[in-house]
Amino acid sequence: MTTSAWQRSSYCAQGEACVHVATHQGTVSLTESSDPTGAILRTTPSAWAALVQSVKRNQTHG
Repeated sequence: MTTSAWQRSSYCAQGEACVHVATHQGTVSLTESSDPTGAILRTTPSAWAALVQSVKRNQTHG
């Protein structure tokens, strides 16, 4: 399966604890940078958008 180029989270710090996101034929795929060929979570664009909105809404700065 071919996906768009993986994009690293803008909140990623130095190191290997990052989330990578890509799209493919109407799905959003997520994986972690420490094992990008390992488990890939797939979801719908609407579910991904709802998660991102919820995280942003409930974000605490500490």
